[in-house]
Amino acid sequence: MAAGAAPALKHRRTTLERVEKFVSPLYFTDCNLRGRLFGASCPVSALSSFLTPERLPYQEAVQQDFRSARVGDSFGPTWWTCWFRVELTIPETWVGQEVHLCWESDGEGLVWHDGEPVQGLTKEGEKTSYVLTDRLGAGDPRSLTLYVEVACNGLLGAGKGTMIAAPDPGKMFQVSRAELAIFHRDVHQLLVDLELLLGIAKGLGEDSQRSFQALYTANQIVNVCDPTQPQTFPIAQDLASRFFGQRGGESQHTIHATGHCHIDTAWLWPFKETVRKCARSWVTAVRLMERNPEFIFACSQAQQLEWVKTHYPGLHARLQEFACRGQFVPVGGTWVEMDGNLPSGEAMVRQFLQGQSFFLQEFGKICSEFWLPDTFGYSAQLPQIMRGCGIGHFLTQKLSWNLVNSFPHHTFFWEGLDGSRVLTHFPPGDSYGMEGSVEEVLKTVAKNRDKGRTNHSAFLFGFGDGGGGPTQTMVDRLKRLCNTDGLPRVQLSSPGRLFSALESDSGQLCTWVGELFLELHNGTYTTHAQIKKGNRECERILHDVELLSSLALARSVHFLYPAAQLQDLWRLLLLNQFHDVVTGSCIQLVAEEAISHYEDIRSQGNTLLSRAAAALCAGEPGPEGLLIVNTLPWDRTEVLALPRPGGAHSLALVTVPSMGYAPAPAPNTLLPPLPQQPVFVLQETDGSVTLDNGIIRVRLEPTGRLTSLLLVASGREAIAEGALGNQFVLFDDVPLYWDAWDVMDYHLETRKPVLGQAGTLAVGTEGGVRGSACFLLQISPNSRLSQEVVLDVGCPYVRFRTEVHWHEAHKFLKVEFPARVRSSQATYEVQFGHLQRPTHQNTSWDWARYEVWAHRWMDLSEHGFGLALLNDCKYGASVRGSVLSLSLLRASKAPDATADMGRHEFTYALMPHVASFQDAGVIRAAYSLNFPLLALPARGPAPAAAWSAFSVSSPAVVLETVKQAETSPQGRTLVLRLYEAHGSHVDCWLHTSLPVQEAVLCDLLEQRDPAGHLPFREARLKLTFSPFQVRSLLLTLQPPLN
Repeated sequence: MAAGAAPALKHRRTTLERVEKFVSPLYFTDCNLRGRLFGASCPVSALSSFLTPERLPYQEAVQQDFRSARVGDSFGPTWWTCWFRVELTIPETWVGQEVHLCWESDGEGLVWHDGEPVQGLTKEGEKTSYVLTDRLGAGDPRSLTLYVEVACNGLLGAGKGTMIAAPDPGKMFQVSRAELAIFHRDVHQLLVDLELLLGIAKGLGEDSQRSFQALYTANQIVNVCDPTQPQTFPIAQDLASRFFGQRGGESQHTIHATGHCHIDTAWLWPFKETVRKCARSWVTAVRLMERNPEFIFACSQAQQLEWVKTHYPGLHARLQEFACRGQFVPVGGTWVEMDGNLPSGEAMVRQFLQGQSFFLQEFGKICSEFWLPDTFGYSAQLPQIMRGCGIGHFLTQKLSWNLVNSFPHHTFFWEGLDGSRVLTHFPPGDSYGMEGSVEEVLKTVAKNRDKGRTNHSAFLFGFGDGGGGPTQTMVDRLKRLCNTDGLPRVQLSSPGRLFSALESDSGQLCTWVGELFLELHNGTYTTHAQIKKGNRECERILHDVELLSSLALARSVHFLYPAAQLQDLWRLLLLNQFHDVVTGSCIQLVAEEAISHYEDIRSQGNTLLSRAAAALCAGEPGPEGLLIVNTLPWDRTEVLALPRPGGAHSLALVTVPSMGYAPAPAPNTLLPPLPQQPVFVLQETDGSVTLDNGIIRVRLEPTGRLTSLLLVASGREAIAEGALGNQFVLFDDVPLYWDAWDVMDYHLETRKPVLGQAGTLAVGTEGGVRGSACFLLQISPNSRLSQEVVLDVGCPYVRFRTEVHWHEAHKFLKVEFPARVRSSQATYEVQFGHLQRPTHQNTSWDWARYEVWAHRWMDLSEHGFGLALLNDCKYGASVRGSVLSLSLLRASKAPDATADMGRHEFTYALMPHVASFQDAGVIRAAYSLNFPLLALPARGPAPAAAWSAFSVSSPAVVLETVKQAETSPQGRTLVLRLYEAHGSHVDCWLHTSLPVQEAVLCDLLEQRDPAGHLPFREARLKLTFSPFQVRSLLLTLQPPLN
């Protein structure tokens, strides 16, 4: 300001705009401050490139034939890689200056120097320059060669037209800038200050004294600062420092700012690209940690760290070094940030078991916070699983995406199905990708729904989803705002410090009981049915392999438990449970790779099953043939198709004891008289078919729909009067934006029943041990369905074995069963238990659950009677009024235009019952549907007698898992995991025929409970459960006899 100039009246809008234009990257850059950020520049000495479809390691890439290249050259297509050799010569006249390599490309770049990655370069992530030197010394080398590895994809993939569209396979990329330039650090600091002052002036508003102080300070800086005269900068900096040096009061809210970089393990890009995203993002974070000792970076997902350890060992070593300093903080405790709804309870345990053991091995300690910021809902059993894995704190923000209801808390205790509680925090800024702006800081305080109960909040900053992470500018902003009057206090902090502060002041916090249901993305329960089927099947296969391998270990001196192979297979399954893979919300490349992972698990799993079966048979007398194995913890009598010579199959009724085996009946033996009534099949003259096994009677009308489902003993009808069950219905399925993710409430207004043609229903199997009827159904001109309705002798449920050829666009296929049952609540299976959800729409919280998820069964019961709907690979479901509905197939077109197109096979089943679903055996029936008896070829003689390894005295307790302990002396220690499934307090006996030496309780990480010794007498031990409690124990087996 000129000496003696009189103060002028200020017009707020023009003053704001004056400051905005002074820092603008678009306007007046010839004379404003932004235009002075970089000084003199010069082109790189030489630029050459090499293009490849492969993702080559550095040592191999630099040996290739590089050819001369120019700025502006095109390269590609999508998913290829272009390596650039960049030769630099810094002018002599730049001594004493900070020198950057300025690099701009629409592909993601990684700078390599002396064989190591040194920084990511991503235009979308605001990283467009690499610091060559903070201050060029007289003796510093002037020439050097760098390599820049550019991926032919952007930060968020390569969608054609929109972000979530299928990738554009022919997209080309270019480097638009490659030059050396002098960087003016003092200009950068002034720009940061002016942007913050503008943010305060706008954010605090016209009613705030502090807002005008910020605006007038910024205006005065513009007055005194001449961009062409650096000697004026210190005066401007002093004005800014005076403003930011004015302190807030003791009651200020404290924001814990933690560097963060959410990287989807696969999403709009393939798994292999994620490996490079991790390197680009984390090496940039390492540079920030080097330059800013107070900067702390939180990082989740053991799988990603394992990839970096394998492909970038030097970077991994640096991360370990900064972890020792407390700047690099592993969080989460899981193998990946998995989906919170669809994985089984055991799979969720394994996420933590694999993740925590990796963090302990590589970083010296397990994580104390569960970190799942971007997942589509959270199971009510997660608090118990967290607690069992050494975790008492949980952070997410996804419920801020709720479509209907605003979640009432940001900091609270979350109580799970069994009563376990964890301290939970949602960053009130409703984001895990903050940039350090004043607007975000103010929003974090203003939006906090627990004001007065707590005075601390998380603030996660850094570009995310596709990686990128924090920038120096973000760090500079937050450091400047550390304690400024009018704003909350900002600390560069860690998750541990945040939760310690929340814990110390938690007396007034509220408690939320039950699931954290996301009112959005409920199409992900159904999208990509083949992935859902692969997930369910592979969870079963690994369960069966572990059980049989454990039994073989106990029975055979020579059997080696396949621990390393099982770990690899589990890690593949856990990888696929990432929250954009198992949900189906990924591109075609990822879906194909996921399905190939499932094929690997199936193939190797079946080989391991055969090996374990062979070991179980070794040394046993008996005829060569089949071993019938029951991998569930109760005796079963079921109809099984046994393989016969020449590739044929014959049906037999077999009885197999709990978690054991029985010899297969010889093919030429006469079937003994059936213990129950055989199945009768009758086709009427009108084309309808009745199936009756003495337990239930099923009547199908001529197009295959269910007109009656009768419990024979009680005469009770399960299908609503005048209604039809097994009714296929088609809905229009056009969401607002998130195609693969969302099914909107208005889809229910477009319901169209699929009507079949009379005369297509025919008898399949004619009765005896099994009866069935088959029909065809034309769903649309492009899609068709065939179904076999199957009833077995002694079976309490009727199965619907279904094959669909599906070729639709934005359609949703469901099957409905109107029940003769009235209840305001339906029950759905979840991990290690079940929960109730309303069947009505009284409140907005009720009607927001128009589409929900379940695992193997759902049930609608009134006093004394109910109807359960079971499935073998579906997750989407709903019960509206008295209609049970199972979601079968969707037809979304983004981000995978081919999602769900083609052939599908699945089975669902209907089980009417008297009494409660618990007492009627619905839970066991659903297990039996999902874990069929195994007919395994015995290479030698099959055992002549049946044998059982484990059984449990109470039907309320399920023995879910039997496996070798992760650390097992002489390999002779097993882990057993059981849970209470009915929702009751219960004592039970666990019986085993294995030679047990010691039994002791342990946690989910298999750490012994010092007070958990269990007396083992008469081949049994006693266990006590509370409702939905999960208990694990270590069984040490006696040494084998020679």
